[in-house]
Amino acid sequence: MRRILVTSALPYANGQIHLGHLVETIQTDIWVRFQKLHGNECFYFCADDTHGTPVMIRARQEGITPETLVARMHAEHLGDFQGFHIGFDNYYTTNSEENRLLSEEVYLNNRAAGNIRVSTVRQAFCAQDNMFLPDRFIRGICPTCGAEDQYGDACEVCSGSHSPLDLKQPRCAICGNPPVERDSEHFFFRLTAFEAFLKGWIRSGALQPEMANKLDEWFEAGLQDWDISRDGPYFGFEIPDAPGKYFYVWLDAPIGYMASTWEWCKRNGRDFDAIWRRDDQMEVYHFIGKDILYFHTLFWPATLKGAGFRVPTSVFTHGFLTVNGQKMSKSRGTFITARQYLEHLDPEYLRYYYAAKLTARVDDLDLNLDDFILRVNSDLVGKVVNIASRSAGFIQKRFGGNLAEHYPEDGGLHAQFVTAGEEIAQLYEAREFSKAMRAIMTLADLANRFVEAKAPWNLAKDPDRDRELADTCTVAINLFRILMIYLQPVLPQLALKCQEFLRLPPFTWESRREPMHHQAIGEFTHLMARVDPKKVEALVQLAAPATPSAPAVPKSKAAPPPPAPTPSPAPADSSPPLDIDTFSQVDLRVARILSAAPVEGADKLLQLTLDLGDLGQKTVFAGIRSAYDPQTLPGRLTVVVANLKPRKMRFGVSEGMVLAAGSGGNELFLLSPDLGATPGMRIR
Repeated sequence: MRRILVTSALPYANGQIHLGHLVETIQTDIWVRFQKLHGNECFYFCADDTHGTPVMIRARQEGITPETLVARMHAEHLGDFQGFHIGFDNYYTTNSEENRLLSEEVYLNNRAAGNIRVSTVRQAFCAQDNMFLPDRFIRGICPTCGAEDQYGDACEVCSGSHSPLDLKQPRCAICGNPPVERDSEHFFFRLTAFEAFLKGWIRSGALQPEMANKLDEWFEAGLQDWDISRDGPYFGFEIPDAPGKYFYVWLDAPIGYMASTWEWCKRNGRDFDAIWRRDDQMEVYHFIGKDILYFHTLFWPATLKGAGFRVPTSVFTHGFLTVNGQKMSKSRGTFITARQYLEHLDPEYLRYYYAAKLTARVDDLDLNLDDFILRVNSDLVGKVVNIASRSAGFIQKRFGGNLAEHYPEDGGLHAQFVTAGEEIAQLYEAREFSKAMRAIMTLADLANRFVEAKAPWNLAKDPDRDRELADTCTVAINLFRILMIYLQPVLPQLALKCQEFLRLPPFTWESRREPMHHQAIGEFTHLMARVDPKKVEALVQLAAPATPSAPAVPKSKAAPPPPAPTPSPAPADSSPPLDIDTFSQVDLRVARILSAAPVEGADKLLQLTLDLGDLGQKTVFAGIRSAYDPQTLPGRLTVVVANLKPRKMRFGVSEGMVLAAGSGGNELFLLSPDLGATPGMRIR
């Protein structure tokens, strides 16, 4: 059994949780739930990031103390996360005694080791607001790439790090006036002393290759010692032996992972030092967005190393969220908060959609609302839940709720489903959730084809075929149960409903192996409704204010507020309008894939043999090799242009075209008809 500690980045206590935050917490939660389901001891710790000038100023504007503000935001954040079934083992706060003590320990240990130096610095000061300006309260032009309206410590465009005084045309983010420069004594962490250690750690497999390559750019430019102090007034922890000086929020924020662990350990009788110091078998993983890579992969492991704590096993980085292909925008109704979503839609819709899009890479994830509706309805309702809904009723009505006495012959389906769990587990472990969902839906297609072929609704018409009916429904229920085991990390509440319906103890990954038979199940009840497009539209309308206005201060220390909306350009690949007479000449048919094989000499092509019912068989060369393992395709229904003029290629003759959708790269999805369609049917 592995021992694993997992964290996701701490949301800042100055803004609401939105769908962008949920990309990370849902990804993390899925991985943690898989580890627990697989039998590992896995803990998920997080907290609110509470310190810094933005919180202090917002509290002042509201006429309350910073402590009151962060307590209110903590309750709101935790409620939002619970609404999306995020299973934290502990969700804490950085404004805690545990965090203060640990921050001081990290600092003092590094100071004793010679890793802290003191230096006088020129610092931006706002004469109008009578305060030194923290990094996030200075805006200007990035000195590296020239991007406008960037913060004083990092550029959101090129991801470069810089000093506030390096900004071109700087201005105070509060009043808009240019700051002046004044001297101040600051404390610096000697990051340069850890260059050799960091290079070794980064290339040890701790990071995704593209992130390790990104960090090489900073090494080539030369590491800089890190200013870990800020002048008062400042909401944070005062530095020991330095009155009026405070720890920079980015020093104590990641220490919040440890503080959350410590508070949990005290409540549960566990040894904190064993987790963060002594246990060499403990694995520590951080899930973060690419905008905070620098802090988590240079400063954080170096300060831990210098203070005598363990360093992370790996840091997993993800991209940003776009909605309908664009940055989230309030004016377009796509800057959607967690609370707004929960008022309209089932949280497991979003959990599944994110899972179906997430990979181990650092690609941005697009929430296409039309695709969201289609995919959830097709996969979860049309494929998975459909298996149980078409079988369970017969068990109740005809057999008193009892499955067949012995598990029936099923042509090897149960064994195939069980074996597939090995690959699906590897995909979960590797964070290739999109591939895992695709593999699970391939199994769902097999189960539905079994039900369609056996047609229990026809068997039920003949009392002499009751045994066959019971056997068919027993097989279907068992296949459904295995699918729900595989989907439990993504859909924990649906899995819980299924456990109750099937009268089973909590699922484990290994429980998939033994089939159910000679036992009673409960009455089937509604498990999941289809996504209602009207509710999605209502959500967009709710998220779009009549008169959007900019906040007085930044909502987050890690990311700027959404930019002002700009007119949406026409899609680059849009085509001229097509009249109905021309379109009616296209013959779209349902086809079943009989076989699929790679094409030698063509990296992108698969050779498909298709069954079109009365139209016979056709051979089609399809450019989907990057997205599909050919072994998973036989038996699947898809849509084909059946009257396309045959095209002679050097590999052979292609007699049609299968339809697929995608946003570019390796992300391709074959179009599939709803259940009940048969080969040869015309799409109307």
